[in-house]
Amino acid sequence: MITFSEENYLKAIYHHSKDYPNGVSTNAIAKSMCTKASSVTDMLKKLSEKKLVNYKKYQGVLLTKQGEKKAVNLIRRHRLWEVFLLEKLNFTWDEVHEVAEELEHIKSEKLINELDRLLDFPKKDPHGDPIPDKDGNFTKDIKVLLSTLNEKETGICVGVNDTSTDFLKYLNKQNIAIGKHITVVEKEVFDGSILIKIEDNQFYISHQIAKNLFLQLQ
Repeated sequence: MITFSEENYLKAIYHHSKDYPNGVSTNAIAKSMCTKASSVTDMLKKLSEKKLVNYKKYQGVLLTKQGEKKAVNLIRRHRLWEVFLLEKLNFTWDEVHEVAEELEHIKSEKLINELDRLLDFPKKDPHGDPIPDKDGNFTKDIKVLLSTLNEKETGICVGVNDTSTDFLKYLNKQNIAIGKHITVVEKEVFDGSILIKIEDNQFYISHQIAKNLFLQLQ
């Protein structure tokens, strides 16, 4: 058996491994898990004993094939629950993450497969992140950060790099959402702020906002 806490660590390691392909440091994990490095070390030893990670002191940690499979399955459950909460229970996209954090630990494979079928096999969650299928395969798409676009370029918002409640609430106020067409009207060299156009409205957003929005170029 694997505990909820162990699952959360596997998911954190999986996400960090994209930036640290040679080994995720205990400090990076501790920061994302809001805990002490010593606590992370203790957990990594437990996960290593279960053959879910390869861990060597001072060299970082990577998931084993078994550990990666469990992490991807957890991500699949989490993102499917987010879609369910949004589409069937009328949650908003800034509310689904916290609840899905609890629901993702329900381990019934039949339940998750039926949930997937009920939702008509969605490819992305409410924040634009891909949902792996039952075999752990992700649908790949080409997306770029809004901050990298040039003036006069247009794209469709397909995801966010920041899923915090405060950020999503800000986007709601500005009518920025998945599926919206966004055109870069003007870029300010001084502070990186960008004048964008959505439908008939033009307004400035900061560089911080722009670097957290994913677009598919048109």
